[in-house]
Amino acid sequence: MPLSFGVTVLPDPPYQRLIELLQLAERHGFEYGWTYDSHVLWQDSIPTMALAAAATERIKLGHMVTNPGTREPTVVASAYATLQDISNGRMVMGIGRGDSARRYIGQQPVRVGPFEEALRMIKPFMNGEKVTWNDTEIELSWVRPELPPIEMHVAGYGPKVLAIAGRVGDGVIIQLADPDIIQWTMATARKAAEEAGRDPAALRCIVCAPSHISDDIAAAREQVRWFPAMVSNHVRDLIARYGADGSVVPKALTDYVPAETGYDYDEHSRVGAKHGAFVSDEICDRFCVLGTPEQAREKLAELEALGVDQFNIYLMTEGQERTLEIYGKEIIP
Repeated sequence: MPLSFGVTVLPDPPYQRLIELLQLAERHGFEYGWTYDSHVLWQDSIPTMALAAAATERIKLGHMVTNPGTREPTVVASAYATLQDISNGRMVMGIGRGDSARRYIGQQPVRVGPFEEALRMIKPFMNGEKVTWNDTEIELSWVRPELPPIEMHVAGYGPKVLAIAGRVGDGVIIQLADPDIIQWTMATARKAAEEAGRDPAALRCIVCAPSHISDDIAAAREQVRWFPAMVSNHVRDLIARYGADGSVVPKALTDYVPAETGYDYDEHSRVGAKHGAFVSDEICDRFCVLGTPEQAREKLAELEALGVDQFNIYLMTEGQERTLEIYGKEIIP
């Protein structure tokens, strides 16, 4: 299958802006439209996605990513089933353990065991199957059976969560565009899928990263330093658990992270965030898709050759309309 394209837009007020950008993305040939699910930093994205579903026709919609902690598992499943009805079958779920949505309100990401238990219930439940939850059999009896099933793609960096993606998910969400790390990530998830008796080749790969198209590579890097800093929050958790010697997690993922980053969630996913100062030019280039349209096409072709199924632009940079237009005219075709 050829590489498909998605875009993630923040649910910043005014809410009409998210809808406008997703409509524009649809016109430019993007197949997927995503948004964050961090309900205090930004507006709640469930009602906004309902409006986006009503305002679009073809683009598939979902969270990049939701979590089963701030959104109780039956609640998020019912929300997706409802949005599937509203969108006439265009929903796709991205789900993880929770970063900004959880940490900003003083909670840690959902523990690995309960995370897998929740995912094993959410996927069939939101698709209309009977499940047992809290020792009670429940069912969303109103789910429209003629609609396609809602896919569940799992975000993670560490081996335990990647194994859950392999056992339960339809795909893996990777928040960086570094080819070496992508290969390790998918190999880890696919090994778990195979051990669980699933087809490892069926596990899809969604790569998410900012992309700033410009002849001025230095300016492009300044647009995206916030992104590897954001990734470092997850990596610091992995270093605390597994160390940084490369025996469990590749050094390509851990070596760039300092002992302290001074991360400020009030500047989460914001251009110019002070906590991005430690990020080198090399890491910007490895983790993102930058440069001229030709350079972007070259990197995306490399990702496609590795088996990446979707490249999802984190549209938290300046010149959002221009980025969508360049992709629509010069890259996606």
